[in-house]
Amino acid sequence: MNAVLDGVKVLDLSRILAGPYCAQMLSDLGAEVTKVEAPWGDDTRGWGPPFLPDGNAAYHLSCNRGKEIIFHNLKEDKDKIQLLISQSDVVIENFRPGQLERLIGPIPKDVILCSITGFGQSGPRSQEPGYDLALQAMSGIMSITGEPDGGPVKVGVAWIDIITGLYAGNAILASLFQKERTGVYNHLDISLWDCAIASLANQGQNQLVSGENPGLLGSGHPNLVPYQAFQANDGWVVIAVGSDAQFDTLSQHLDFENNWKTNQERVDSRKDVVSVVQSKVINMSKTQVCDLLEGIPTSPINKISEALADAQSVARGVISEWDGQAVLASPLRFISERK
Repeated sequence: MNAVLDGVKVLDLSRILAGPYCAQMLSDLGAEVTKVEAPWGDDTRGWGPPFLPDGNAAYHLSCNRGKEIIFHNLKEDKDKIQLLISQSDVVIENFRPGQLERLIGPIPKDVILCSITGFGQSGPRSQEPGYDLALQAMSGIMSITGEPDGGPVKVGVAWIDIITGLYAGNAILASLFQKERTGVYNHLDISLWDCAIASLANQGQNQLVSGENPGLLGSGHPNLVPYQAFQANDGWVVIAVGSDAQFDTLSQHLDFENNWKTNQERVDSRKDVVSVVQSKVINMSKTQVCDLLEGIPTSPINKISEALADAQSVARGVISEWDGQAVLASPLRFISERK
């Protein structure tokens, strides 16, 4: 375990995913994390199947390992919660703006408070609840996720909750650093909405520059062609061409004439380029495609079990153990001190 946050005490008063995921990351870094759940438990304990032998859903374990979990009713145990806060360096909560204070009273000023909400502490939607699926719809990500001849689809995991947890973790780490330097304790205002909009990245910037809304491209890329999934004769592979030189190599390996020398030409002729590449790939197995195109980013589309069993996963130790149960390991690795 990485113990760079050894001695830091975190109180996790959050529920569901974004806040708990953030707190779990801090635990992975060595912080002492105490999570307070209502007497009936976090909602995610029932979000199954699958369920663990103790009756809790696998979902709950995915964002709460490494924590000491205790149970309190915030309305009835105000004094106990205030004591826990006074003993903490960081408090993470995801109540609607002002609700935590209404439940337990004022939050001490000498603690880093990270408030994670659906829409932030201000603005016309600030009191609205935030749910990942609703935010995926509202933020625009679902308008660019799905096949052109189908409909919009959600990302396969709670994408906005996860990235919000990661953004919150970054803000907390920066605040711990600032506190050490200046003695200032921040109140962090992290929202699913802000994080979702920021994470539109190139697609959001494409809209700002062009004035046009990106559409559904399936596994395709709005700025690169070919950069998507193709069907082999025994499954699917992705081919990700990122340069003109790579495309020229692709045309040689797949034995077709390169009539599109630049990426601009390939984007303008997307359907034709994709059709030519697909006509070649369909006659080969996934393994044949990957072997033939070595040097060009190419990969079979794995099932999760195949990804977890990959030799690289085994070498990197991506599966760990918590309380006798296999869990996904933290991706945060610290090499020994540099000499």
